[in-house]
Amino acid sequence: MAFAKPLWRADEVSLRWRSLAQRRRTHFVELYNSGRWKQYYTEDAFLAQMREVVRGAEEWDKLVGANAARANAPATDRPAPES
Repeated sequence: MAFAKPLWRADEVSLRWRSLAQRRRTHFVELYNSGRWKQYYTEDAFLAQMREVVRGAEEWDKLVGANAARANAPATDRPAPES
């Protein structure tokens, strides 16, 4: 039985999600630096949202790093592909 080639590789998808998380973090830093966050958030709500944004970006950094390490591992460390 032939299997269809996936449209996206998992590492490409994780890189895109990491990029989105980094852009979101940058946006929140810019909101903070400009003071515009006060138009949209209370201080407590903004801090909570900022923590969540930073945590999400850090998680995607870890996931992408783990995928890169796994992709660069020697062939002997990789599990055999299933038939």
